[in-house]
Amino acid sequence: MLPAPAVFHFPWEVNSGAVKEGGSVRTFGRLVSYQPEESTATLSAQNAATQHQVVVQTTFVEPFEPIIGAQYLVVGEIENAEGGDGVMVRARVLNCVDGVNLALLQRAVNEQRSYFRERVESKGDAAPPAHPRAPP
Repeated sequence: MLPAPAVFHFPWEVNSGAVKEGGSVRTFGRLVSYQPEESTATLSAQNAATQHQVVVQTTFVEPFEPIIGAQYLVVGEIENAEGGDGVMVRARVLNCVDGVNLALLQRAVNEQRSYFRERVESKGDAAPPAHPRAPP
């Protein structure tokens, strides 16, 4: 059975507990470290003046050639980190996306969220639109 489709979450949302354990996520960050012995990588992203880090379990995507300092996009499931140190993402996909305009990506994700919110709200409020050729 396939996991549920991954919803885009910013790194600061992943660490805040917005996603429950076992939930699928898509997130991004700059690769700041990789420990091949432990099969873990650390991605970092900045929001306002705060630096946020996401630990990524890389077992399912190895071997890969890490580029420290490059931007990565990860798709995977949330798991509680060993020792109760927050959460980590068990990666199913880990792609280098160096050159992506992160400000534009964040704007696109926010616009998509806004669209889905409006769509859900309008379903409950409005009656279905009349057919354009319907007689008056």
